[in-house]
Amino acid sequence: MNNILKTVFLTVGLLYCTSCSDWLNVVPDNVMTVDDIFSTRKDAAQALANAYAYLPHYDAPHSSPWLLGDEYIGSSALNYDDADDKLRSVRIMRNLQVTGEPILGYWSGNGGVKSLYQGINQTNIFLASIDLAEDMDETTKKDWTAQVKCLKAYYHFLLMQHYGPIVLSDQVISPEETSEDLLFPKRSKIDVCFDFIINLINEAIPDLRGATTETDYGQINKSAATAIKARIMVARARPFFNGNRDIFGDFYDTDGQAYFPQEEKKEKWQDAITAINEAIATCTANGFGMYAYPRSKNIMNADTTDARIAPERMRILYDLRYMPVDPWNNEIIWGYSNIEQFSWYDNYERWLEIQAAATPKLPSKAIYTGEGEFESKGNVFGSGNWLAASYAMAERFYTENGLPIEEDLSFDMGNRYEIVTTPGVEDPEYKDIAGIIQPGTQTVRLHLNRELRFYTSLAVAGSYFRAQRYRINSIMLYGQDCGRGLGQRPEECFYITGIGHQKFVHPQSSGGWSFRTMYFPYPIIRMADLYLMKAEALNEFSGPSQEVYDALNVVRRRAGIPDIEKVWADPTLARTVDKHKDPIGLREIILQERGIELAFEGSRYWDMVGYKRAVSEFSKPIMGWNDRGATPQAFFNLEAKQTRRFTPTNYLWPIDLKEMNINSNLKQNPGW
Repeated sequence: MNNILKTVFLTVGLLYCTSCSDWLNVVPDNVMTVDDIFSTRKDAAQALANAYAYLPHYDAPHSSPWLLGDEYIGSSALNYDDADDKLRSVRIMRNLQVTGEPILGYWSGNGGVKSLYQGINQTNIFLASIDLAEDMDETTKKDWTAQVKCLKAYYHFLLMQHYGPIVLSDQVISPEETSEDLLFPKRSKIDVCFDFIINLINEAIPDLRGATTETDYGQINKSAATAIKARIMVARARPFFNGNRDIFGDFYDTDGQAYFPQEEKKEKWQDAITAINEAIATCTANGFGMYAYPRSKNIMNADTTDARIAPERMRILYDLRYMPVDPWNNEIIWGYSNIEQFSWYDNYERWLEIQAAATPKLPSKAIYTGEGEFESKGNVFGSGNWLAASYAMAERFYTENGLPIEEDLSFDMGNRYEIVTTPGVEDPEYKDIAGIIQPGTQTVRLHLNRELRFYTSLAVAGSYFRAQRYRINSIMLYGQDCGRGLGQRPEECFYITGIGHQKFVHPQSSGGWSFRTMYFPYPIIRMADLYLMKAEALNEFSGPSQEVYDALNVVRRRAGIPDIEKVWADPTLARTVDKHKDPIGLREIILQERGIELAFEGSRYWDMVGYKRAVSEFSKPIMGWNDRGATPQAFFNLEAKQTRRFTPTNYLWPIDLKEMNINSNLKQNPGW
């Protein structure tokens, strides 16, 4: 593997400290020797930033691993689905992965991403050389060393997620090295890899700060390290890495030993529980918790009337709507902030982040800016209007009772496509839809009586899209607000499924000639995830219990839905009464809860891989409404937008053939 065989030189990144959101922005400088790099604290800080620069670009839709799975889809009219350098994760889901030039090739650094082994090489250089910096106090050296150990562990873990057994890189390889084992290393067994990663994090945790200051946001602290460890321990305990004999039972190393453990060990779930409890305790002690929208902050003018009609609903709605986008709020344990900021003269790819791609065009009516001019009607500058949510997401969210739509006896599942007209503002029934559904509009029953995360994560026909500093009527019909056929590039920029994704669109960001992007860290891990991990691990280890329910209810209560043990025990509501009391049933509930709460955050793909369900879940076509429909009767017709195919081979990604040709000790993953 040629990326480990690097000479001891480091390309330094220039560290910006102008704001908490861009300290990780790295600009390559000239090549320097290690002695130059680590001679001062400032130089060491640049090397630290460079180590962080290999984090995947979670924000960039064309290379973000978040688009793996079945949640997102881009507009095919832009040919983004067919171009090699566009929507790469979607191409993988279409079974277009290759061995010659792998898509999202984290091993070698091709297909739109950097090599994680190059990142690991930078961490090894840092760890071997940090003591050369003479003007640093020991506390800072220990903290930075611990951060880099965590990065080293995390990069190894990301490689494991994609490739399974990997080559462990624990030292800098000298240009004069002659050892065959170092120059042409083999892949290590799964359990050996996990032990290596976990030991690194355990070494790091004692030397990390409990919390970071505003100028250091984005750096790993003790809370983030324990949360990362918890995630790794859960992945280790899930069926994919814990006794995976059915898929990879015949995947052997050159020594005749299986790469994957052949027997499930339930105690791995106990280890995960210990790690999760440690993470929750550490994070709580350092001020992390479930986010609530600050009551001192204003709400949108358009929401004030509805806030008087339904105050509790609007309170919860704002909690949920701002949680992912309120920068460095108390729920974000670790966030990705290396987001490239837009300049008029930069290539358009620079600002095509998930937020910009998902932002709707301006409403069809011209808007007065207050500065003596009007916005251009339908201007798409800074408003991509092309990254949509799949129809599957519209069915995945719960009803208002906190039950799946097929499990809620009060939800008219059989008539969910029936077109209805919503109450007007003068009707007594308007209080039931105030703030979430437009009055006097035509929509389908599927969009009514749903939980609030449905309305804050998606924008469906008849709901609202809070963006562009306004509450936009999400109509979605052809030629109408948020629909196809409007403004500039009308046949390119549209939500192909007729369902918008607004979770990662900041309500105060805006496009058009008053272009303004509100930057925020994309959450790598947050408190809600820890509570859901706890519920999962407890259930897998010892089955249903009140402790499992309590962990789930932390998340459900913030979402404004009933406690799990109450609603699933209610025979007037739950079709499968007491499903939560069965370990398999509770597992289904937990996985759906994760799919809802962590929607669009890159979690569902790994959840399905972890339970070996990806083949069945991700081989379904992506469905959507008829985006050319100009009337509700024409629009509300489901059609296949894109075929997807996931095979057992896709569970492990291919190693670049160039790596295989260089290192004869490498074994390719099965099927490639």
